Amino acid sequence: MTDPYDFAKVKDARIVYVRPVEAAELPADVQEQVSGMETLYAVHSESGERLAIVADRDMAFVLARQNDYAPVTVH
Repeated sequence: MTDPYDFAKVKDARIVYVRPVEAAELPADVQEQVSGMETLYAVHSESGERLAIVADRDMAFVLARQNDYAPVTVH
C-alpha cells in the first residue's frame, strides 16, 4: 500500500506495533519455517503480545490495516 495512513479517519484507533526481529531470536520451530530469512517483522498488540510474524515490513502494515489496526513502527 503506497497511500499514507490517515489516522484522523480512525476515531478509536486500535494500534499495533511493527518491529524487525532477527530469525535467530525466534523459537526453533519458527526458525525452521523461515529458513534462509534473517530478518522478519513482528506485529505486537499495545500490551506487547506478539500477534503475527511476517516476511517484510510492507506486509506487516497491510496485515494490520486489513484487520482494522493502525500500525506504528517501533525501533
